[in-house]
Amino acid sequence: MDEQQSVGPPFRCGYVTIVGAPNAGKSTLMNCLIGQKISIVTPKPQTTRHAIIGILSTNEAQVIFLDTPGLITPKYKLQSLMMKSAASAVADADVLLFMIDAAEPASGGEEAWTSFSAAAGERRIPRFLVLNKADLVEKRSLLPIIERWAAKQAFDEIFPISALHADGTAELLKAIVARLPEHPPYYPLDIASERDQRFFVAEIIREKIFMACHEEVPYASTVEIGEFKEREAGKWYIAADIFVERESQKGILIGKKGSMLKSIGQRARSEIERTLGHPVFLELRVKVSDKWRDDEHSLKQFGYTP
Repeated sequence: MDEQQSVGPPFRCGYVTIVGAPNAGKSTLMNCLIGQKISIVTPKPQTTRHAIIGILSTNEAQVIFLDTPGLITPKYKLQSLMMKSAASAVADADVLLFMIDAAEPASGGEEAWTSFSAAAGERRIPRFLVLNKADLVEKRSLLPIIERWAAKQAFDEIFPISALHADGTAELLKAIVARLPEHPPYYPLDIASERDQRFFVAEIIREKIFMACHEEVPYASTVEIGEFKEREAGKWYIAADIFVERESQKGILIGKKGSMLKSIGQRARSEIERTLGHPVFLELRVKVSDKWRDDEHSLKQFGYTP
């Protein structure tokens, strides 16, 4: 009798969309699960503007995460495109993660839930509720939050986690992989995102603007890479244009004697070099594009598409 060959578990592959209220920690979670920084992270809400793909590949599975903008009621065309991007990511998902800030459960959670429910519709796919920052909440206070959301009877499982400290994330990932369909990988196993270097460089610069500036300036800013020259010898040359909506914002972004722009450039260059693994010369220029967040031509130029 021929000896039967052992057969391993089937390979699983699928899309996992992370949605929720602004500042719930969606980008932090994706970066944590993948094990490297794909999405920029700041303490300010609405940092993420695109549905960003991060890819985790193992011997058993390929998990394709989509990090989406926080769900809100749009006030201008850029935000409308961001919400369309999030809705599209929900429609493409094999598993949905709805994420709220357990430390501030009332902060946009219900508004995000309304948007999420409308986008998800009646699709019968696995849905997990992810209660992030659970480490900041006493257990006796966490239980009523879990019970309130469980009462919606909309989730297959509920996971209290801390994305920042990777607490509970291994259990979440195991549950995600178990719910993915059996399918060969969609992407090469050695890449972590489908975005190119120019995109990540622009995002790093935008992150440093969010960290350095306050009030409306970060939200009125966008970054466009004008030149990206890889050189065999010496530093790579990168020229980036930062667009704002008003001259007053331009002045704030440049700062007294260029101090603000210089600081942003230094911080961005340091991270860009770590990301690219190569020294760079980074040139930043600030320009004004009047009301670009509400102008369809400008939005298309800057890469914001539905």
